[in-house]
Amino acid sequence: MKTFHRCLGTLLVAILAGAGLIGCASTNNTPAVGVGADGKVQNPLQLLGQLPLPPGAMIRAEQSLIIGAGDNWVGRVVFDVGRDFDGAYRFFLETYPAQGWTVVSAVRGKNSFMVMTRQERTATFEMVDGGMLAGSVVSMTMAPRNAAVMVPKKP
Repeated sequence: MKTFHRCLGTLLVAILAGAGLIGCASTNNTPAVGVGADGKVQNPLQLLGQLPLPPGAMIRAEQSLIIGAGDNWVGRVVFDVGRDFDGAYRFFLETYPAQGWTVVSAVRGKNSFMVMTRQERTATFEMVDGGMLAGSVVSMTMAPRNAAVMVPKKP
């Protein structure tokens, strides 16, 4: 299983690097997607479509798994939101419903959770408040809303 996760991580880096090379070859003014020396995605808008991130948010590419691109991607994206945890929490509660997302559940605490739906998609946010010394981290998982769920069978 550990090898499988390593392979997925390597595949993600390869996809991001390939997307960056393709972006460099284009003639439009859209910045290329690429991973910087710090391992963070340089242009998340191309991967995440119309989903905005809080100002200053930086994606942790090594902890993210994005399958697809644009408005139909699925997977998990992990990003730092700096020390303004309250601002990031408010950002999601205000910005996403304004774009048609419905808040299904929201729990506020040192570890906060939100679930939102829009059309046939579900977004789940797990936010960890890092306090004043460390930056806060958000993990956003995007999945189809009515995905088939397989219940494990008892042996």
